[in-house]
Amino acid sequence: MFIPLHDANSLKYIKVQYVTLGLIAANCVIYLLTAVGSEQFTEAAVFGLGYIPSTVFNIAERPDELVIVPDNFTYITYAFLHGDILHLGGNMLFLWVFGDNVEDALGHVRYLIFYLACAAAGAFLHGLIIPDSEAPLIGASGAIAGIVAAYLILHPRVKIWVLALGRIPLRLPAWILLALWILFQFAMIAIGGEDQISWAAHVGGIIAGAILVLVLRRRNVPLLDSQVVTPRAAEVETPIEAPATSDTPSPWGRR
Repeated sequence: MFIPLHDANSLKYIKVQYVTLGLIAANCVIYLLTAVGSEQFTEAAVFGLGYIPSTVFNIAERPDELVIVPDNFTYITYAFLHGDILHLGGNMLFLWVFGDNVEDALGHVRYLIFYLACAAAGAFLHGLIIPDSEAPLIGASGAIAGIVAAYLILHPRVKIWVLALGRIPLRLPAWILLALWILFQFAMIAIGGEDQISWAAHVGGIIAGAILVLVLRRRNVPLLDSQVVTPRAAEVETPIEAPATSDTPSPWGRR
């Protein structure tokens, strides 16, 4: 639908989005480690770390040589694997543009919990819909969908630069772009969209993100851009001075 480029939405509570940067680095490193090897090595990583519903729900068993982590761990590990560079790049671009502000609103630790929980929720709904599937699910899309939902709830009025249809630059409010993106995910799961994409994982992440952002956000973070909140670290206490008069210019300038 669109490619996000930039949102003019500065950080208010943290100086650097360490967790977002760390997640991008981890995804890129894991992709390189699993993609540069032989085809057999890549396949072993996908089947060993990917989320396979039939093995999680004890309908089938993963061959012993492909067991890298327990099946329940794959609710998380699958989200750090990607099929190709475009799959990785698309997810990381969304994470880069929208993740920092969600991390800002939640704080580093709670944001990491949020990200992993959205990934797990995406896998869970995917498995719930097709529990007998033996195809491994991979990709960070469930977690990214949760971030998109959280961003929409936090900052619907922020303007975002995007490439519509991959080539037309537009600057539009987040609520238009992200609401359409979310509606598209629900529409695709309803009509049974392209088989190579798990729309259920996207929807699971969206639902989890919309709920968790309400619970995990900082206490003084508003929803829906309802007010401008000055972070405590940025507050400036006015020095006690005698009131300025028309005869005595204020050292602080006019207000």
